[in-house]
Amino acid sequence: MAVSRGARRRIFIVDDDEAIRDVLTAAFEADGFEVLAFADGADFLERAERETPACVLLDVMMPGLSGLEILKRLNQRHYAAPVFIVSGSGDIPMAVEAIRHGALDFIEKPFDPLRIVDRVVEALAASGARAEARVEGGSHVLVSDHLTPREREVLSLVAAGQSNKEAGRALGISPRTIEVHRARIMEKIGAKNAADLVRIVMSSTSGERR
Repeated sequence: MAVSRGARRRIFIVDDDEAIRDVLTAAFEADGFEVLAFADGADFLERAERETPACVLLDVMMPGLSGLEILKRLNQRHYAAPVFIVSGSGDIPMAVEAIRHGALDFIEKPFDPLRIVDRVVEALAASGARAEARVEGGSHVLVSDHLTPREREVLSLVAAGQSNKEAGRALGISPRTIEVHRARIMEKIGAKNAADLVRIVMSSTSGERR
């Protein structure tokens, strides 16, 4: 379900840094969201058993349960709320791991709180577009049976010649997240570069038409 900017929705913020919690809470509340903040993963998971918010902003580096450990537990439960992973490092393997376990997007610190609000609103509003992209991108599934639904969406847009920025805008996620998905797709289908990626996709779909 799309979330309009003016709609009042509940968001969970999980971060052990009180300053980060306060800044993000203020930014989202100013935009009409209702925010519930958690200082540790255990408290969040207990609440998540009883409630599913519009989305979750989850810090990676926390004492006790890390963000990735929490994400894995949510993934095992098939938790419906989209999760945005927040990290103070631009570690690509960490981003890959987060996305592999179901994260919708990867946000790096430091960040502009107002831009984070915009990214979350855009990502939630893009849910319908993502569903449509899955249908339109169905012809590319044959490239690999191991691609996730999101990877198929990204592959469809990239193969159509869209840049990371354009694809990110279409799917409501960041260009960096598109980059991570592209890297995983190329690894899975054995593409050496972007041109090779498109060539493999075109070859696959051409073979299917025959």
